[in-house]
Amino acid sequence: MTEFPEISTNIWDVFLAVPLVLISTQLLKKALPIPSAFIPTMATLIGLFISVFISHRGDLAAGLFMGVLYGAAAVSFYVSSKLSIRAYRAR
Repeated sequence: MTEFPEISTNIWDVFLAVPLVLISTQLLKKALPIPSAFIPTMATLIGLFISVFISHRGDLAAGLFMGVLYGAAAVSFYVSSKLSIRAYRAR
């Protein structure tokens, strides 16, 4: 039986990586004509790049896992904020 990789999170994940993915996605969305259906994929690719090459260098399994989580967290934060603002304005 093989061992699962040890994946540790730190303050970098919460306060730097996820906002960096969110800001990068928004900047690319403004600069390039990207269909809205591809925005989550773009966020995941940015998250993978940051995780594999910056925050989890040397551990590919952790980098891939955390990169997908960075992208998913950024997209989830954006969507939940957008829905909350719409719901507040509709009241």
